[in-house]
This record gives sequence, structure tokens and C-alpha cells, in this order.
Amino acid sequence: MTFEEIKDIFLNGLWKQNTGVVQLLGLCPLLAISNSVVNSLSLGLATTLVMTLSGSGVAAIRDVIPNEARIPVYVLLIAVLVTIVQFLMNAYVHPLYLVLGIFIPLIVTNCIVLARAESFASKNGIRASALDGIAMGLGLTAVITILGGIREIFGHGTLLSGIDLVFGEASKSLVITVVPDYHGFLLAVLPPGAFIALGMLIAGRNWLNLRAERKLKGENATIVPASGGCSPAMH
Repeated sequence: MTFEEIKDIFLNGLWKQNTGVVQLLGLCPLLAISNSVVNSLSLGLATTLVMTLSGSGVAAIRDVIPNEARIPVYVLLIAVLVTIVQFLMNAYVHPLYLVLGIFIPLIVTNCIVLARAESFASKNGIRASALDGIAMGLGLTAVITILGGIREIFGHGTLLSGIDLVFGEASKSLVITVVPDYHGFLLAVLPPGAFIALGMLIAGRNWLNLRAERKLKGENATIVPASGGCSPAMH
């Protein structure tokens, strides 16, 4: 793979085809778990791991799977990988595993994972598919983590609340109090708050895109002289 191909894969996953703010896939976990940075980042990384392994796995076996059976085989492969991730989280970060709950096994049915397996991994090589899984997963992780940060700050006035679920009681000192003596904003941690925050992220991304396009058009604009006139350079 060339550098340009790798660059395009990551640009698509992180920005152009971002699953959270462009394709709007996997909204159920995106909105349900994004009430804190720790929960959001944990589920995002778990999904990224599954997407990377499933993408490379599908690419490796795509030539030996009958076309009629490809979807059941993809789902089975994803289910196996999710089960492994679930067992690992249950063994090593059990408190976090209990908090994330049903949303870990639901990665199996996450349309992001299956969509990339069908649309990309089944048509490309192992390395490209693995990179696509990483890029798409990190794009989702970035969106869900930013969303979690916004909701946690407005909802509780803190950042990294619940980090002790991952690193133990000693890590509670890492929790950042953004707004001291904050009494909370209930809407931010409820589902409507998730929709509002996600809408703001989508609007912000669209605004940045439009701004970049207008800037590019402005740089490429040329002055066309009127008929019979002369160009400014001739004065």
C-alpha cells in the first residue's frame, strides 16, 4: 500500500465518512453510553478492536466463502470476536464491564461493524481492511468521546469520572473537576441531551467543511476581464 492510500483510508474514517457524524450508524450505543468520557472511550476502543480484527478476518477468508453465505459467516466471525472482548473485559475490568452491560455484546449487531465488513473488507486485502477498521473505529471513538466529554461537563461538571472502574481506587485522583460546586444539569445526561449534543457536533463538522470549501474556492478564483477590457495586470 502507498502512503496516499493509507492517508485516504484514515481521512475517510476520521472525517469524510465518519460513522458518528456523517454516516450516522450505530446511534444506539453512541447515544446511550456517551454520558461520560470513560464509558465512551472504553466502548469506542472495544468497537475499534472488533472492527480491526473482523475486517482483517473477513479479508482473509473472503475468497473461500460462498457468496450466498457471506453475511452469516461475517456475523459469526464478529460474534466470536465480541465474545472474546467481552470475556477479557469481564476478567480484567469487571466494574467497567458491569457499567457498559448489554452494549458490549450488542457490538455484534452494530451496523458499523457489519457494514464495513461487507462494503470494504470483502473487497480488499488484509492490511487495507485492518487499517480501515482502525480508522473507522477511531473515528467513532473520537465522536463518542467528545460527546461523552460534553455531556459529562454539562451534566456533572467533571471529566474522567469513573476512571477508577478501569484503573482502581487509586486513580480517583485523576478525575478533573471542571466546574467546582456544580449541582448538575439533568438534561445533559438524559437521552435528549445526547441528541442535542450530537446535533451540535454534526453542525460543527458541516460548518468546518463549508468553510474549507469556500476558502479553497476563494484561493482558486481568477479575475476574468470584461469583453474588450484589459486584465488588472496590464495597468
